[in-house]
Amino acid sequence: MIWCSDMFLYLGQNVVVPQKTVIGIFDMDNTTGSRATREFLKEAEKAGRVISVTGELPNSFVVCEEHGDTSVYLSQLSSNTLLKRISAPPFDS
Repeated sequence: MIWCSDMFLYLGQNVVVPQKTVIGIFDMDNTTGSRATREFLKEAEKAGRVISVTGELPNSFVVCEEHGDTSVYLSQLSSNTLLKRISAPPFDS
């Protein structure tokens, strides 16, 4: 088995992020009921750190950090789908 350290997570709409930058994957329906989550998303939006990768209502959001900068990606893909993708074993060669 060959392991590539630069694996990527596909978020939808031709957007990928390095897996090593992913801090968390969250379901919109289950997490936005929390005041802390709503405040986090509101502050990220104000700071220009929210990137929408969907033309639809988002089903999940992914928090990434690279070089000390945090970004929040809104995705139409479910959190379960994204978690399966990030947990999948690397390709064999």
